[in-house]
Amino acid sequence: MNLHFDNVSFTYPSGVRALDHVSLKFVSGEFVAIIGENGAGKTTLVKLLNGLLLPTEGEVFVEAWNTKDFSIAQLSARVSFLFQNPDEQLFERTVRRETSFGPRNLGLSGATITKRVRESLKAVGLAERSESNPYDLLPFERKLLALAAILAMHSPVLVLDEPSVGQDAAGRDRIGRVLRGLHKMGRTLLIISHDLDFCAEHAERVVVMAAGRVLADGPSKEILSQTDTLDRAAVHPPQLVRLAQALNMPSAPLTKQDFVRSYSLWRKRKKKEA
Repeated sequence: MNLHFDNVSFTYPSGVRALDHVSLKFVSGEFVAIIGENGAGKTTLVKLLNGLLLPTEGEVFVEAWNTKDFSIAQLSARVSFLFQNPDEQLFERTVRRETSFGPRNLGLSGATITKRVRESLKAVGLAERSESNPYDLLPFERKLLALAAILAMHSPVLVLDEPSVGQDAAGRDRIGRVLRGLHKMGRTLLIISHDLDFCAEHAERVVVMAAGRVLADGPSKEILSQTDTLDRAAVHPPQLVRLAQALNMPSAPLTKQDFVRSYSLWRKRKKKEA
C-alpha cells in the first residue's frame, strides 16, 4: 500500500510541536529507515499511520484512506506497529494467545489462525514456547514475540520502532532475516532506528529527521554517507562508512560483503598507481 503524508504538522497538548509541515510518500513494497535523534519526530510520524495520533494540520493517507476517517482498529488491519518496548503491547496469558490476538479480531477461521500463529512463532524462533506466559520470556524474547504478533496479522504495512534494540547478534540476525523475507513478499516496511548499521544492512531508502522536519531523503547508500547531514541530525554514520571514509576510499559500502569487494578493488588501484 502507498503511504502519503501531505503537509503534516502535529502539536502535542503540552504545546510541543513534534512535526512541522512534513510531506513524504512511501511506495508500496519499499523498505525505509527513518533516522534522527530522540525528539526528531520519528515516532510521532509513524503513529499517524494507524490512527494512534491524528495530524494537527495536513492529511495522512494509507492508500486511499484518509486516517481521519477510520478507526484505529480499521487502520491496524492495514498498518501493524511494533513498539520499541514490547511490554506496551503484550497482555495475553500465553505466547500462542498473544500471537493469535490480531487474527482473532480480524474474524479469521480457526484453521487460518492456527497456521498463522505457527508460522509466525517459527519465524522468530519461539515455536517451542507457545504455551509459556509472555512475561516468563526474557526481554529480548518478548520483543520477538511482539514481532510474531504483528507478523500474524499479515498487514501490508509494518512499522517497527527500534526493532534491533536489546537483541544479541543472533536475535538481530533473525529479525533481519524476517524483515528481508517480508520485503521480498512485497510488504511495505518502515523502521525507526538509532542502529544505523542495521539500517545500512537492510533498508533501501533512508529518511533523516530533525526537529520535526525532513533533512534528507534518498537511497541508503547516498544518504548514509552524507556526514554533514547526519551530524545535523545528531547521528553517526554506519561503522563501515566511517571506516571507508577514514581510509579515504572513494565509495561508501553499507554491508561487509560490499566493503570487502570495494576495499579489494581500491587496494588494487592504489598498487597500480604506486
